[in-house]
Amino acid sequence: MKRMQSICLVLCLLLLSQCTCQQTSEKKRSTKKESTNAAIEELKKQIEDIVYDLNLLKEQQSLQSMCLRGTKVLGKCFLADPVKKNFHAASDDCVAKGGSLSTPVSGDENDQLFIYVRQSIGPEEPIWLGVNDMVTEGLWLDQSGSNLRFKNWETEITTQPDGGRIQNCGVLSMTANGKWFDESCRAEKASVCEFNIV
Repeated sequence: MKRMQSICLVLCLLLLSQCTCQQTSEKKRSTKKESTNAAIEELKKQIEDIVYDLNLLKEQQSLQSMCLRGTKVLGKCFLADPVKKNFHAASDDCVAKGGSLSTPVSGDENDQLFIYVRQSIGPEEPIWLGVNDMVTEGLWLDQSGSNLRFKNWETEITTQPDGGRIQNCGVLSMTANGKWFDESCRAEKASVCEFNIV
């Protein structure tokens, strides 16, 4: 009986030592796996950072190219597009280039845009502005949906905006020295995209 107990004890000790070895081996594998996973996650983050920096560099290069073809004005650059399009198509084209339809935020900027349009598109071609009252009649907003910081509506000859629900998009007029008029968004006009320069 004692012998049987001794054999059982030895067998239990052997099984216990084997389990301990397996657990230690599994812990080592688990620790190694965790270490490998952490290294993979770190590499993924580094790759994401590199891709982000590369895209930022591409944007800056593209912006620099746009600005070289256009003109720089007060922290922005303007790039004229003489091809006549409706408001939505002109806006979409600007967004695809990384900008937006020009929206002057001061009298000086409006004057600079007027001069640039006269030189690049012509002395009589109006251009789309990035302003509209499509959401609420009479509440003119820029393309980000914010209230306008500056307005230059023509008010001496006609009281602009005067088109009601038919004319919901703004244009900068060359023949009225840079004054703004409301116009049907379906009309086809030239445009100027603006890009913010950091």
